[in-house]
Amino acid sequence: QVQLVESGGGLVQAGASLRLSCAVSGLTFSRYTMGWFRQAPGKERDFVAAISWNGGRTDATDSVKGRFTISRDNAKNTVDLQMNSLKPEDTAAYYCAADRNLFPTTRRAVDYDYWGQGTQVTVSS
Repeated sequence: QVQLVESGGGLVQAGASLRLSCAVSGLTFSRYTMGWFRQAPGKERDFVAAISWNGGRTDATDSVKGRFTISRDNAKNTVDLQMNSLKPEDTAAYYCAADRNLFPTTRRAVDYDYWGQGTQVTVSS
């Protein structure tokens, strides 16, 4: 069965860095667009970043551009989110997701077929 397992979350102070990782199994990883989303309590799940099947194209929401970097390793079936200069407003549960459509990368949660269980990121001021 398909599994997406996130790791790397935690409690950090503002300005710190974290690296989230998502290990994927049960599908042909290199044929999937991968994305990261986040959800704060009482809010909708929001797009953070996405990466195309071969890593050749990335997309990120404006609020994280220049601070967050998405990357993938098709040999290891992993997708990472490097988060630098964290802010309290980045506090949320972070989810990785897989979209079987190769093109284009999408920001819509409804387009993603598989989801992980999430990892919590808390940034204190």
